[in-house]
Amino acid sequence: MASNSLSRRGFLGAAALAGAAVGARAAADPVVTPSQTAGPFYPNVDQADKDADLTRIEGQDGVASGEAVEITGQVTDTSGAPLANAVVDVWQANAAGRYAHEADSNPAPLDPDFQGWAILTTDSEGRYRLRTVKPGPYPVTSGWSRPPHIHFKVALRGYREVTTQMYFDGEPLNDVDRLLNSHPEAERAALIAARDPEAGPYRFNLVLQPV
Repeated sequence: MASNSLSRRGFLGAAALAGAAVGARAAADPVVTPSQTAGPFYPNVDQADKDADLTRIEGQDGVASGEAVEITGQVTDTSGAPLANAVVDVWQANAAGRYAHEADSNPAPLDPDFQGWAILTTDSEGRYRLRTVKPGPYPVTSGWSRPPHIHFKVALRGYREVTTQMYFDGEPLNDVDRLLNSHPEAERAALIAARDPEAGPYRFNLVLQPV
């Protein structure tokens, strides 16, 4: 059975590093994470490997193509208190902008070494950490291409489940994306992950409302 930890690929210790990178409690009165569409490509075929390293698939020797990145974050409530044991469901396109989904008509190639989907659980401080590749942009219509983004769905009993998308700071397509720019400025900022100095991990915190 696949684990949602990173230990089997030498990524053990990530939780400790995440503590240093994400350990500060969320700011007072954080913005509730805005909802965004799940899109049509949520995985509909189960897979054994859904751990926190999307750059490899258990039992295969290959490594996913593209720029490897790490993403860290903390799930909190609206007061900034960390939420342990939240389920963080993550899925995305590969580095070429293609989802491993039969409904994706993008002619870009599939990557047989890209896991593409992870289901994680936050630790006692509400933290999660994953390793993946930066997804590529892809066309939606002749006048609209989606910027690189990663889908998140976060759930915890007693809180409203949120489905959203994480964007990468500095991407030119962010400025013209119809979905991202449907939100006011403060909400847009909550959806864009900035990278820590010296090419460290991207930071993406999520804030849940109580039911």
